[in-house]
Amino acid sequence: MIAIVDYGVGNLFSLVSSLKALGLAAEVTGDAVRLQAADRIILPGVGAFGDARKKLDDTGLVPVLLEEAERKPLLGICLGMQLLFDRSFEYGEHPGLGLVPGQVADLRQDLTDRALKVPHMGWNSLRILRDDPLFRYVEDGEYVYYVHSYYARDCRPSTLAVSRYGDVDVTGVVRRGNVWGTQFHPEKSGDTGLRLLKAFGEL
Repeated sequence: MIAIVDYGVGNLFSLVSSLKALGLAAEVTGDAVRLQAADRIILPGVGAFGDARKKLDDTGLVPVLLEEAERKPLLGICLGMQLLFDRSFEYGEHPGLGLVPGQVADLRQDLTDRALKVPHMGWNSLRILRDDPLFRYVEDGEYVYYVHSYYARDCRPSTLAVSRYGDVDVTGVVRRGNVWGTQFHPEKSGDTGLRLLKAFGEL
């Protein structure tokens, strides 16, 4: 069973629907016992980093997530991926979970082409830098769907794939140990996203 962490951030309907379409058992839960019983965990998220971190802290689930990440596959999606890092500089400085070394910074600071819109929103091709079981059914150059204004940087050793936006390599997929993250939304990325979620379900 895949446990989707419910901490009051994000609409989880499309993610649950995608997993069920793949025949993967999924449960949205904020219960520590259910997270511990799950085979895999997904940490979703949309919105601002600081607010999401506070809501996650308020659930009391942070120690559980840190412990379970040592034992089973955990996938962070969008803001859920950003929470995996050491810190974020979105509206101040906020601590992350520290599961993946690196930080989350404003994309606008690194874009030299000011004509490019932020948020970075829409379809972009994925350049795979390292082979990984998460890409079992995904090929280099396939398109995925992004919606974000901040991105992970200073994390090259953990970066599996990037997407080019202007002159910036946006960190698309990361991994450290049992922990993966995607800045894009697999559940909104059509057939490519479904294939990636299928691979996660087989990890």
